[in-house]
Amino acid sequence: MVRVTSGSIAMILCAAAAAQSPEVIRVGPRGQVATVAEAAKLARDGSVIEIEAGDYRGDVAVWTQNDLTIRGVGGRPKLIASGFAAERKAIWVLRGGNVTVEDIEFHRAKVPDKNGAGIRLERGTLTVRRCAFFDNENGILTRDDKALAVTIEDSEFARNGAGDGLSHGVYIGGISKLTVRGSYFHSGKVGHLIKSRAQENYVLYNRLTDDIGGTSSYEIEFPQGGLAVVIGNLIQQSALTENPALISFGAEGYKWPRNELYVSHNTLVNDRTENGFFVQVAPGPGTARVVNNVLVGVGTELTPPQVTASGNVRLEWDQFVLPPRLDYRLRLKSKVAGTASDPGSVGGIQLRPTYEITIPIGASPVNPASPLSPGAFQKLVN
Repeated sequence: MVRVTSGSIAMILCAAAAAQSPEVIRVGPRGQVATVAEAAKLARDGSVIEIEAGDYRGDVAVWTQNDLTIRGVGGRPKLIASGFAAERKAIWVLRGGNVTVEDIEFHRAKVPDKNGAGIRLERGTLTVRRCAFFDNENGILTRDDKALAVTIEDSEFARNGAGDGLSHGVYIGGISKLTVRGSYFHSGKVGHLIKSRAQENYVLYNRLTDDIGGTSSYEIEFPQGGLAVVIGNLIQQSALTENPALISFGAEGYKWPRNELYVSHNTLVNDRTENGFFVQVAPGPGTARVVNNVLVGVGTELTPPQVTASGNVRLEWDQFVLPPRLDYRLRLKSKVAGTASDPGSVGGIQLRPTYEITIPIGASPVNPASPLSPGAFQKLVN
């Protein structure tokens, strides 16, 4: 008879846990490898890649593994293209499945065809958290493939675009789903802050502002329709834009079986001196419901007849905390504080905001028992 002791049980359990633990590959001066490119060659399905803080110049990579987690440690590492691009496409090309990227910066991706990206997704699903994309031709770019999905959380996109109007902060092809939450897009270069051809789109509690001197075209474009839910965002168009619309829906025709736009509790600011459109919906089968938004600046509220509108209000600067600094939180004394009706839900989509933007990045929950105000900001300021 074999005697099993408590010590042998502990050893068996530890061995089993070790067998189930993911392989961790450390990149950096204190790691197993010095470069990200080396880690991409060594990684296996399920690996965790930890990249130490520092500058990684020209260190581009193609990732083909599944179920990867790639994260910065000890601060955000900066991946600076320095004229290099994996497969002449991007700093990183992702061709595996189910990849999570956390706490990493992507800088200056440029290629000869002006379509370079910080990250190019060609297969699987991608989740990006607390990352930054600066001065790239595209921050994130995907192919057209309904098997793809992208989630972006608490990240920053700044000064992206090649200046040709064909590259954007985020450029999403005909994938199944895009979710953008708690992120800060700003200072675009002629292209859009977000352009998405996805079948489903959820743009929730973000700051999408061209800021002073930005030249973005649309702030958000859904050129082929689909389901698009836009809730709780601060969206600002600069005086230098060449495009009159902040949000555009269906401009290239309607591709998907369901083409519905919901714009609820956003603060929409048009600093363009000429007339413009806060929400522009192209003719065709697409429909839109626009409810409880705050509109600031000149422009036509909506483009009928496919738009159903209610509870939208125009406000002047004296209703906000500090508009010249893009602080469009409502003052406690605002005439519209607490006056919004509950927008309810449509087809299982809840239009009432449950979070509020935190400046500059992130989102925090709001008290569900508090009276609703129109616009993106529910917490009032003295």
